[in-house]
Amino acid sequence: MTDLKSKTLPELTDFLKSMGQPAFRGKQVFTWLHRGVRSFEEMTNLPKALRDQLAENCVITAPTVARKQVSALDGTRKYLWELSDGNCIETVLMQYHHGNTVCISSQVGCRMGCAFCASTIAGKVRDLTPSEMLDQVLFTQLDSGLEISNIVLMGIGEPLDNMDTVLKFLTLVNQPNGLNIGMRHISLSTCGLADQIDKLAQHRLQLTLSVSLHAPDDETRSRLMPVNRSVGVEKLMAACRRYFQTTGRRISYEYAMIDGVNDSDWQADLLARLLKGTPGHVNLIPLNDVEESPLKPSRRVAAFQRRLEGHGVTVTVRRKLGGDIDASCGQLRRKAMAQTLGRNDGRKEADIP
Repeated sequence: MTDLKSKTLPELTDFLKSMGQPAFRGKQVFTWLHRGVRSFEEMTNLPKALRDQLAENCVITAPTVARKQVSALDGTRKYLWELSDGNCIETVLMQYHHGNTVCISSQVGCRMGCAFCASTIAGKVRDLTPSEMLDQVLFTQLDSGLEISNIVLMGIGEPLDNMDTVLKFLTLVNQPNGLNIGMRHISLSTCGLADQIDKLAQHRLQLTLSVSLHAPDDETRSRLMPVNRSVGVEKLMAACRRYFQTTGRRISYEYAMIDGVNDSDWQADLLARLLKGTPGHVNLIPLNDVEESPLKPSRRVAAFQRRLEGHGVTVTVRRKLGGDIDASCGQLRRKAMAQTLGRNDGRKEADIP
């Protein structure tokens, strides 16, 4: 069965022309798909014979809400979506004064192994398809009734570990006949795959690249983020400098503040030296508690911020949203997995999607 929603408009037009249809049918079908229809019968401006033919040979992806949490504090919404194969992914909708931002997943699970992240505990199951990424935006918008203006690829998974799919998704979501969300309203977060950052730079996209740095020294970063063992901070920062030189886009460096691990003055000083001469800013993130992790939130966020600012570094502290729900990456999926395990004695954690 052909996944039509993963096709770009030119691809969809060619596909329909191969079925003997006029070119304008491509735009009609594309528009319907990007409105979030769940069946071909809803495409009322298509001939009945074409609808039947599409239903026989093609599929429209559409996730179902497995769980939903809504924060009583700030209205943040956390969705656990069940996909067609039974796997689950997370999406978070956050409301800001400048618009509504959706944080989406790029993989089912993650293989990067970051110590502070719940997404990676059971490892990676599979990559998402372009349509499954797009569906998170479409159906979050439909379910909430809120128009999405910004997208953050910072949910479950490493986007640059599923790069071809992510690039296809970006093309789809940027399409004027679809959601038409501009690249400058999209942020992509990576744990720091240096070679993939170089490849991304060649596309010269106007999105915001966010690099999850979390430590300025190799010893600490390798302990927190196993990917650093094969990359190293210096190689990563060199890739970041090349990215800026190629794209002209300033990078955001994400830094989760962890008590007694990466929040000392010497680490702030080293971070400032790493960033010297490289346009960018540091986004300090108050760590969310992950039940299975011994890592705890830092009590030195303000002091660390002042230390960086004293070196001339631009610093922001991320506003914490959804504090009364499982809003952090992987938490809701992890909770659902644990509860499923409780009902399935004898099954291993890796067997639970």
